[in-house]
Amino acid sequence: MATTAGGTMPMMMTMGRTNAAAGMIIEDHMKKVLYKGKKKAQIVDKTLAPRLKHSAFGDFPKTHIAGKKAGLHSKVAKKQDDFSDLKPKVIPLKKGQGLGGKAVTLNPKKEAIKPKKPKAGARKKRKIPISEFRRFYDRGDLPIIIEHSGSGCKLKWTKDVDLTQLDYHHYLPIFFEGIREKTEPYRFLAVQGIFELLEHGQARVLPVIPQLIIPIKTALNTRDKDIICICLKILQRLVTCSETIGEALVPYYRQILPILNLFKNSNHNTGDKIDYSQRKETNLGDLIQETLELFEQCGGEDAFINIKYMIPTYESCVLQ
Repeated sequence: MATTAGGTMPMMMTMGRTNAAAGMIIEDHMKKVLYKGKKKAQIVDKTLAPRLKHSAFGDFPKTHIAGKKAGLHSKVAKKQDDFSDLKPKVIPLKKGQGLGGKAVTLNPKKEAIKPKKPKAGARKKRKIPISEFRRFYDRGDLPIIIEHSGSGCKLKWTKDVDLTQLDYHHYLPIFFEGIREKTEPYRFLAVQGIFELLEHGQARVLPVIPQLIIPIKTALNTRDKDIICICLKILQRLVTCSETIGEALVPYYRQILPILNLFKNSNHNTGDKIDYSQRKETNLGDLIQETLELFEQCGGEDAFINIKYMIPTYESCVLQ
């Protein structure tokens, strides 16, 4: 069940009405419910995502972090009392290796190990670098707060902030830095803040385009499908917020499109099963195709040539 402003209604009814930022939180909650107690329930890979601080005031000093001295001594004592290394290890023989019960060998002939085929790892997830958005938000330099209400959490700007007069050169690149965040509340605040800034920015977004390319490229280079999906939705909103932004993005296709070329055909065959990612707009292959079509439609005459150069399998959607 999901709670909305009008009350409580089934999740299926509200999924199409929620924005992208709220949809990510709902999707994470669904995964935890469906895969409870399994490895798939780990939404954030702790080895790749940057860790959170110990408290709101930062990390604890190393001198005040309790060590595991008792456990260390117990392990050492157990190792000293363990004489299992002196005992001969009997290796069971497989069928056809023995001598018919006449003799038993402790050193059977080793089987030839077939070398594994090496993998390039082009689509493997990369380590997510710490974003500037997290640092600015922890310091209290961003004019945003979380408003807790009966219908859930909302992004609220401080009273002295007027979005029509906000300095986009300073704030918009910081919010784009938060695209690669996977922990709350940073991810929700960054994504929701970007959509609201693009909605009120319009023509003021155009001069900031060169500063947005590096955060977008860094988010795409993580090769995390969840981050790429939300980045593609932001790119679609960015292209459509003003008529001139599509043409301004054409010189930066070399930074944006290589990762899209890797995941362009990421559509798994589900057979006769239902693919709910189509309704949730999280199907990576379809999102990439929609984004490329928007780039071609809004990018002017040179858009298709540049897209075709970076993604040779792309076909034009504009009727000749």
